[in-house]
Amino acid sequence: MKKRLKENLIAYAFCAPAYIIFTIFLFIPIVWVIFLSLKDFSIVTLYSAKFVGLKNYLRLAKDEVFLRSILNTVYFTVLYVPGNTILGLVFALLLNRPFKGRNFFRLALFVPNVISMVVVSIIWSLIFSSSTTGIANRLLLVLHLKPIQWLSDYRYALLAVGIVLIWSGFGYRMLIFLAGLQNIPEELYEAASLDGATKWQVTLKITLPLLRPTTFFVITTSLINSFQVFTPIYIMTGGGPGYSTTTIVNYLYTKGFSEFQMGYASAISVILLLIILVLTFVQRKIGKEDVTF
Repeated sequence: MKKRLKENLIAYAFCAPAYIIFTIFLFIPIVWVIFLSLKDFSIVTLYSAKFVGLKNYLRLAKDEVFLRSILNTVYFTVLYVPGNTILGLVFALLLNRPFKGRNFFRLALFVPNVISMVVVSIIWSLIFSSSTTGIANRLLLVLHLKPIQWLSDYRYALLAVGIVLIWSGFGYRMLIFLAGLQNIPEELYEAASLDGATKWQVTLKITLPLLRPTTFFVITTSLINSFQVFTPIYIMTGGGPGYSTTTIVNYLYTKGFSEFQMGYASAISVILLLIILVLTFVQRKIGKEDVTF
């Protein structure tokens, strides 16, 4: 009995640092921001904040800009998650085959992921310049198409931001898929080859089914990231034109650090947390049978 207790104490001691970090930097801030969302205050009136209960949440339900930001975030998610997942999977399948220069291409596709998003946003702002000096519009002119006001037209602004984020992020997903491909037993491919299976049949019947846990992880993390997009929108469009590219996080920032409505911004962050938790729970339920530990 004493030996078992000692083993448990040792195990808890090893886990304690992780639990302490989680409590200090994650659990306590979440509880604190929920408490702050029930108050009306700015940065300078924190200590004299007025308790308003659910008033901030009731106000959010009638806030047209906030509702628009949710729709924009959903639209961006529809662009970002499939784009990242499909491109990451396709290039992983291509670069999993042995050929000369394979490591160079793997590195080249991953490099955008480690570049500062601020730098990436500035570079792509120049590429999507509304004038004919922008590379994107020059390509359109070469194809005998009309130039597009990429960042100043509400029809294309969010699409342009989606292209930037997909370009900078699919290389990381590619590496995740490559790791998943390395874990597929080679014996399965050899058996399929002996049975006369074509490459398409091997991909559809062996590779893709065995990549389901990896695909679940990629989709889940991409989904969470899509609801937290901020930097490229802040730099490239500022949430405009109008509110056509304003996402939940951008609206949160505007209310909290531009208009100093910290209680209202806290309520927005709580709603964002709930949305991410619900989406993650749904994804977990859908992919429960495919995830192995």
